[in-house]
Amino acid sequence: MSRRQVSSTRRFVDSGNFPFAGALHSKSRSSPILSIGLVVVGAILLIGYAYSGSGKFRGEAVSRIEGDYSCTLEVQRAIPYLKKAYGDSMHKVLHVGPDTCSVVSKLLKEEETEAWGVEPYDIEDAEANCKSLVRKGIVRVADIKFPLPYRPKSFSLVIVSDALDYLSPKYLNKTLPELARVASDGLVIFAGYPGHQRAKVAELSKFGRPAKMRSSSWWIRFFVQTSLEENEAAIKKFEQAASKKSFQSACQVFHLNPYH
Repeated sequence: MSRRQVSSTRRFVDSGNFPFAGALHSKSRSSPILSIGLVVVGAILLIGYAYSGSGKFRGEAVSRIEGDYSCTLEVQRAIPYLKKAYGDSMHKVLHVGPDTCSVVSKLLKEEETEAWGVEPYDIEDAEANCKSLVRKGIVRVADIKFPLPYRPKSFSLVIVSDALDYLSPKYLNKTLPELARVASDGLVIFAGYPGHQRAKVAELSKFGRPAKMRSSSWWIRFFVQTSLEENEAAIKKFEQAASKKSFQSACQVFHLNPYH
């Protein structure tokens, strides 16, 4: 049985928290125009409060993925710590995942860093800067269920986010080895935690299936099955650099060695 959505205005009035509740009750019969005007003013005040009080509306970067969080934004936050962990291996980086243009743009601002990206999904609604990166060949639009259009070890470091969570094990068996194939020094995966939900509205039409958030133990077993080993040295350096700045990622971060 579907639940009928309750009007937010009615809820505020019934609870007595709406600032114009008394005026609405006293004027509703004699002056409907005044009542409507008060409702509009109240709505404007509530919207203004939301914009001033919530960090989500104060210029914070927002991913095109709809939902609670974005691992792609976490990649951008983690770049300083990735540089500490990988050093010279950050000179030629490939990022794979939605909103890759934002990651590539930030990486290109880093000294002595070349960056490329693979956008797995449609970018018709992308901003001009992203479309420019695509025209220049820096960012490609490609289905990661199929082999990547790069030679083996084309990049020193490959970073993937907000993409593997939408792949079934069948396709992960193909995609993960491909990501490791094109990396020479390391592969970093940013994956969601179980219980987190993203792309609540558009996920079925855009991604083809809902996100499947897997536990760290599931991922580790899967790495073993695909003959991928965790990069212990990179893990230690990344964690040390992150702890100095009290950085805690909202996503699971896995550091893997590429295929030799």
